[in-house]
Amino acid sequence: MSVLLETSLGDLVIDLETETCPKTCENFLKLCKVYYYNLNAFFNVQKDFLAQSGDPTATGVGGESIWSYIQSSSSNSSSSVPRFFTPEMNPKLKHTTKGTVSMAVAPAVDGGLSGCGSQFFITLVDNADYLDGIHAVFGHVVEGLETLDKLNDVFVGRDFRPLKDVRIRHVEILDDPFPDPPGLIRPPSSPIKPPDNSTRIAEDEDPLATLPEEEEERLRREKAAAASALTLEMVGDLPFANVRPPENVLFVCKLNAVTRDEDLELIFSRFGTIMSCHVIRDKKTGDSLQYAFIEFDRREDAEQAYFKMQNVLVDDRRIWVDFSQSVAKTNNAEAVGLVGRDDLVQTKRYRDDFDEKGRGGYDMVFDVPDRDRRRKRSRSRDGRDSGRDSRRRRSRSASPRRERDRRRDDHRR
Repeated sequence: MSVLLETSLGDLVIDLETETCPKTCENFLKLCKVYYYNLNAFFNVQKDFLAQSGDPTATGVGGESIWSYIQSSSSNSSSSVPRFFTPEMNPKLKHTTKGTVSMAVAPAVDGGLSGCGSQFFITLVDNADYLDGIHAVFGHVVEGLETLDKLNDVFVGRDFRPLKDVRIRHVEILDDPFPDPPGLIRPPSSPIKPPDNSTRIAEDEDPLATLPEEEEERLRREKAAAASALTLEMVGDLPFANVRPPENVLFVCKLNAVTRDEDLELIFSRFGTIMSCHVIRDKKTGDSLQYAFIEFDRREDAEQAYFKMQNVLVDDRRIWVDFSQSVAKTNNAEAVGLVGRDDLVQTKRYRDDFDEKGRGGYDMVFDVPDRDRRRKRSRSRDGRDSGRDSRRRRSRSASPRRERDRRRDDHRR
């Protein structure tokens, strides 16, 4: 009478001592039949000692016998069935060879033996005679000793649980001589989710697996962009972290200070219709900050200009072209309505923001009329101040001359 355990490390074939331990073997076989052990973890693996499983909670305190399971699954049963059953201790069955399968016997409160439920363990070493008389042997591993070697070499934590889950993926009953107990109902399919809430490395996950260099770089850039967006949202520069910059606006830098808006618009207009083109200038001085934003009507035109104009010589300066990362135009009340939509950033018509005199648009664009008025006011203030200062200087310079004339007249008298 045998059972095949398909684990994440390999297969194990267990021969059961059905004649010597009939009740223990019946309990084990029927639990296998109702998929009780499927996706259970080996939660206690001690090197050169044993590997323990059969607890759905993976804590060492869970599990029950098949008769308790049937009673708990039936809502019409009024009789009380104990959780554990009495272990079958046979002095002929000992833990002498590697691969011995035993039911874990739970200790009672008074220090005696409480009974067996569903938990079992497999020895990973020969001559574990200190387990004799304490736990009930009911089978032996006859195939898959190399799987036990892999199980013996897994990395574990302080609680002896493997850092990477080792699970029983499936159980196949090869021979079952016992009739089903009353009330036993086999589930239609095996469970697809582990019964415990494990936070360890999944049994089908490879922590050392490496992605292609291009894929790793892409993932790294995505994580860095998400972190930067969250930071900008926290400091208030973005309305929300999911906002995306427009795809039809180019950022051009390393410009010559003499390059004008009209020059850039003329150069870039050969790629498509330009909605706006602005060289950013200082508010106070009106000097070019040597970078600009160019908005195309179509994203395809912006992409073509990006590839064609990189490092092109403009006014004796090689410019640098990139897609704009600014979302200042979307950082307003209207952007709130775009949350959750695919077209999160819609095409903006910056030219509509300018009046017939060229004012408005970007906040950093210099306002020419205001600049003229400020210069006139500054010139008038400077003129009045310089007049008063010159009169003071003339008055101060005249005082010593009058003093000298007065002294000369006194001396003559």
